[in-house]
Amino acid sequence: MVVTPLYAAILAAWFMVLTLRVLQERSKADVSLGDGGNTTLTRAIRGHGNFAEYVPLALALLLILELSRFSIYVLHALGIALVLARLLHGYALAFTAQSRLGRLGGSILTFAVLIIEALLCFYQAYRGHLIWFTT
Repeated sequence: MVVTPLYAAILAAWFMVLTLRVLQERSKADVSLGDGGNTTLTRAIRGHGNFAEYVPLALALLLILELSRFSIYVLHALGIALVLARLLHGYALAFTAQSRLGRLGGSILTFAVLIIEALLCFYQAYRGHLIWFTT
């Protein structure tokens, strides 16, 4: 297994950047819990939270596909797309005042990766189901 750990490591590094951004904004706003009504802090918190909501599922599906011995090229394409999506979305949300293009592009690309991964997992399950009945 070589693909999923690579993208998990890259994404973990970006998650830490987003975490540090939240800590930085909390310190500036002198807010230890919640957002204190500070919109910059709110954006940083949501950039961090949105990452935490979507990336674990995407990595789990990538891992399932890798363990199912899917094409390494497909796996890398999905991993690269996921990293690009999360960089776009996270930067736009946590580091800019208003960047609709980055958020929209990152969201669409994240959803595309999740949908493709889910469809490939369905395909893998169906393929495995057929093999089970024919042997």
